[in-house]
Amino acid sequence: MSKVLEKVMDAVDLETFLVCDSEEEAKKLAVQMMKELGFNDVSTVFVQHLGPGARVRVRGYIYKPGARYNWLFNKKD
Repeated sequence: MSKVLEKVMDAVDLETFLVCDSEEEAKKLAVQMMKELGFNDVSTVFVQHLGPGARVRVRGYIYKPGARYNWLFNKKD
């Protein structure tokens, strides 16, 4: 994990517009994109199909509630 991601409290949200034919395709593409970016635990927060594609927001979790948060234990930069 990068030093910056160790400072993230819980998750990273990414919002973009994907060229696709349906909301279902947009969800699949968004999850695939986040996995390619290195996030293993991903959820789709928002999808809205508009014309040539869909506006999507996906969340990649770094820490879930109750996890061992690196930012609590690593005070040095």
